Amino acid sequence: MKETEAFLIDLDGTLYRGTEVIPDAPAFICWLEQTGRKYLYVTNNSSRRPEQVAEHLRSFGIPAEPEHVFTTSMVAAQYIKDHGGAGQKAYVIGEEGLQDALTAVGCVLSDENPDYVVQGIDRQFTYDKLKTASLCIQAGATFLATNVDKALPTEIGLLPGAGSILVAVKTASGTEPIVMGKPEARMIDYAIELLGVSKERAVVVGDNLETDILAGVNAGVRTALVLSGFSKKEHLAAAVGQPTLIVDSLTDLMKAAE
Repeated sequence: MKETEAFLIDLDGTLYRGTEVIPDAPAFICWLEQTGRKYLYVTNNSSRRPEQVAEHLRSFGIPAEPEHVFTTSMVAAQYIKDHGGAGQKAYVIGEEGLQDALTAVGCVLSDENPDYVVQGIDRQFTYDKLKTASLCIQAGATFLATNVDKALPTEIGLLPGAGSILVAVKTASGTEPIVMGKPEARMIDYAIELLGVSKERAVVVGDNLETDILAGVNAGVRTALVLSGFSKKEHLAAAVGQPTLIVDSLTDLMKAAE
C-alpha cells in the first residue's frame, strides 16, 4: 500500500454509519490531502447530485468538494456519452441526481422512443413508470441500471433499494440490465480513468465484501476491507472476492500506506 497514489472510497459503513461519523474518517481524508494522494468518494447512491453528497460529508466534518464525488448516475451518463454521444434520448426512473447527470452530458429526457431506459432509486415509483419502462425496453431501448442494491439500511429498518425496482423492470420487460455500479467493474474503471492513475497505484476502500471489494476485484484493482461496517472477518470464507488488505480502521490503513 505504500506506493498507492489514489484511493476510491466507499461512504456508508466506511466514513460514516447512518447518522454517525466514523471517528477517524475526517483525519484519514485530511491525511490524503496533506500527502498529495488523489481520491474519489465512490458511491452507488444515484439520488443525490455531487454537490449534495459533498455537503452531506461536510456535515460529518469530512472534507469534501463536488469534484471528489463519483456516483452511479455519473457512470450511467458517461456510459451513454461513450456509446451514443450527445442528443441520446433517455427515459428515467430515478431522482434528481440521475436526471441532472444525464442532462449534463446532453441527454434528452423523454418517454417517446428513447434510446435508453435508465433506472435508479425512485421513491415515487409507480405502476405507470413500470409500464412505460417495460414498453420502451421491449421496443428496443437499452436498459441501464445504476445498481443492484436491493435494500437501503435506515434507522427504521431496511427499505426497498434501486435493486428492488430493477427486479420489477427486468421482470416486466424480460430484459437483463447493464449495471453501472458496484460490484461491477465499470464504475471502478471510470473512476481510475477520471483520476488519471494506473490500476497498480490505486486501491478500493470499503466495508462491504459483496459490493466494494468485489468491484475492485472485478476491475483488477487492489482492495482494502475496513471492518467498520457491513462485512466482518467471519464473512471472508464465503466471499467471492477476497480483499488485498484487511484493517480494523482507517487509521490502520493510513499506517499501512505511509
